[in-house]
Amino acid sequence: MAFFQDPPRLGNQYDDDVFLRAYLRRVMPADALAALEGELRELGERSGGELYRFEQADRLNDPVLTQWDPWGNRIDHVEVSPLWKEAAVIAARHGLVATGYERKQGACSRVAQFALNYVVQPSLDVYSCPLAMTDGAAATLLALGNQALVERAIPRLTSRDPDVMWTSGQWMTERTGGSDVGLSETVARQSPEGWRLYGTKWFTSAVTSQMTLTLGRPEGNGPGGRGLALFYVEIRDAAGRLNHLSVNRLKDKLGTRKVPTAELTLDGTLATPVVGLDSGIKNITPMLTITRTWNAFGAAWGMRRAMALAQDFATRRVQFGAAIADKPLHVDTLAGMEAETRGATLMAFRATELLGKVELGEASEAEELTLRLVTPLAKLTTGKQAVAVTSEALECFGGAGYVEDTGVPKLLRDAQVLPIWEGTTNVLSLDVLRALKTDGTYQALAADIGGRLAAVRDPRLGRCVQAGQAALTRATDWLMSSLSEPTRLEAGARRFALTLGRTLQLSLLAEQAQWELDQGGDLAAVDTVRYARRFAAHGVDQIVDVD
Repeated sequence: MAFFQDPPRLGNQYDDDVFLRAYLRRVMPADALAALEGELRELGERSGGELYRFEQADRLNDPVLTQWDPWGNRIDHVEVSPLWKEAAVIAARHGLVATGYERKQGACSRVAQFALNYVVQPSLDVYSCPLAMTDGAAATLLALGNQALVERAIPRLTSRDPDVMWTSGQWMTERTGGSDVGLSETVARQSPEGWRLYGTKWFTSAVTSQMTLTLGRPEGNGPGGRGLALFYVEIRDAAGRLNHLSVNRLKDKLGTRKVPTAELTLDGTLATPVVGLDSGIKNITPMLTITRTWNAFGAAWGMRRAMALAQDFATRRVQFGAAIADKPLHVDTLAGMEAETRGATLMAFRATELLGKVELGEASEAEELTLRLVTPLAKLTTGKQAVAVTSEALECFGGAGYVEDTGVPKLLRDAQVLPIWEGTTNVLSLDVLRALKTDGTYQALAADIGGRLAAVRDPRLGRCVQAGQAALTRATDWLMSSLSEPTRLEAGARRFALTLGRTLQLSLLAEQAQWELDQGGDLAAVDTVRYARRFAAHGVDQIVDVD
């Protein structure tokens, strides 16, 4: 009888994730977790079952742009994939944005929100992209306090009714570049009907959303970011006509192909200033805090999906007389990937723990300062980890990992955007240096890491504590010695940031391991210890002085 390889399969993506469940038991009040767990289990079942199968069957259905109707009318209609349409319903009904704003779990509401997303998003074809911008837009509008826009948009952005819920875009990138937003060329002019925008937006993700936040330079304003204003735009009118804009094309991307990323021309697009007529870059800061957090989670749940598939496949793939799950070298490889995945997951959740406390006004000054650093650190560190882990996962499948219709290559293609979206690794590293200009910021993060390491008591975690303390000392010494040398400081910013990021992850892994040991020290706790030790062995200190 001919041999046919059994493909990987997924089970309930909540029940099967022992590490996630242990983390949630540690940080969430028991009653809050009990109230949420049924929904987590439901989404976990769908994520590993029907939605995973749907994603595989929907693989070739990329968005389609139809610019003209049969009678010559310009319509610029974008048809998204069938799975994206289902994802919109799931997002509303399960409160994948709303949970963070309803705050039923108090300061843990953000943890609850992202736990739901962590479980289901790997099977929703990057529908997290419009949700991230929706969440970011809601946070920005609330922070800036334009009451008319708050009353208009927030009930829609945070609705649980699929027929009511809006998603938002984020139109910042122009041909002049995405990182230096101050070079934006879009012009804002007053008209009898209100402000109108003229220009080209080179990358606009999720163009099928109902609204967006964007930047434009009011006529007469000076150059640079200070001269830009933040505008609110509704993309279509009540009759469904586009708001004086045209979709030139959809981008042909390496990955995230289900996201309808478009190139737009704004030709008199009606827009409303969100707050004032300048300081637009400063005013988008609340959005970046949210979208960078989503980016970190996208890395974490992408790595988790890669691990789930690779681990299951290892039990099904027989080579040289045994399943590769029984081969010590393959087990060692998977263990290294798992250690990185767990570190990334805890770091993303740490950002949401702090975010939830800050939003409810329950954070200390030190926690507010720590969040300012943790957000860019989480984004840049997890983005690099996701590319490495998903690349290794493809290799775990051998040749099948390189064949598109297995669905495995998509893991790496979608991960590759994560170090780019919301600021490249270098841009975020420089943002870390900017954050350090606020007095007490570095000290707050160092105390956060140091206090966590100091609380770890089990001798099996001793090498983790030592590695973390050594890396933190090295980062501190390097920073102090580099402050007077701007060129050296900037050149080493990436290595410094990655050292801080990995040191924070190690402290979180050690903390989680100690807590699990304190709960009784079962086999899962021993595994957590082993993965913390493995992470430490991978290297934490990335600082290397080069000429």
